[in-house]
Amino acid sequence: MLTLPRSSRLFIATTPTDLRKSFDGLATLVEGQFGRQVRSGDIFIFLNRRATQVRMLFWDRDGLCIVMKRLEVGTFRRIAASDGVGHIEIDAGEFAMLLEGIDAPVVRRRKRLRAA
Repeated sequence: MLTLPRSSRLFIATTPTDLRKSFDGLATLVEGQFGRQVRSGDIFIFLNRRATQVRMLFWDRDGLCIVMKRLEVGTFRRIAASDGVGHIEIDAGEFAMLLEGIDAPVVRRRKRLRAA
C-alpha cells in the first residue's frame, strides 16, 4: 500500500513518456513541459507508450525518489486532457484506481466538499 502526504499534489503526464529516462531526465520534463518545480513536494506521474509501466517522481527532503510499477499483463488507463495540455492534476483516489486497474470514467464520484 502506498501512502501519500495530504499536502502533495499529483500531476500526471497525458502523453506517453520515454521511461528510459531516470532522475534528471524526468526532472527536466517536470520543469520544462509541466512548468513546475521538481522540489515543490508534488508527485509527478508518467506512463510509457504501451501503458504497461508507471513511474512516480517526487522530492523527499534531501533527494529525488522514483517509484515504479510494471504490469505483467494488461495496461494502465491513460488519462487524456480535453484541451491538449501535457499534464493534469489528479487526486489520490484517482491515482489509486489507476494503479488498481479501475476504469475511473465508469465510476461516478459523489459530491463532496473540497478545501481550496
